Amino acid sequence: QPRLVESGGGLVQPGGSLRLSCESSGLTLEYYAVAWFREAPGKEREGVSWMDSTGGSHSGETHYADSVKGRFTISRDTAENRLYLQMSNLKPEDTAVYLCAVGPWGGMNRDEYNYWGQGTQVTVSS
Repeated sequence: QPRLVESGGGLVQPGGSLRLSCESSGLTLEYYAVAWFREAPGKEREGVSWMDSTGGSHSGETHYADSVKGRFTISRDTAENRLYLQMSNLKPEDTAVYLCAVGPWGGMNRDEYNYWGQGTQVTVSS
């Protein structure tokens, strides 16, 4: 059974940085589109960033929500089979549970993803 486990969340002050990690077992991440979503209390789950699978005409292309562009960086370590999200210049509005997701096609729509982690809490507060 495929499994995704996030880690790296925590409490950080505004302007600070965190790196989230998503460890995959049972899924070879390079063959799939991978993504980070977030869910804040009372809000819909929203796409933060996603990356195309390797191979093909859009191999490894990255995509970001406007709200995080220039501050967050998605990356994939093929050898470790892990997905990362480097977050910098964090703002209070970034506070949410962050979840990694894996699917065949990619995109910012949650319906495009078949596999999900349980999430890791990120709290940005002074």
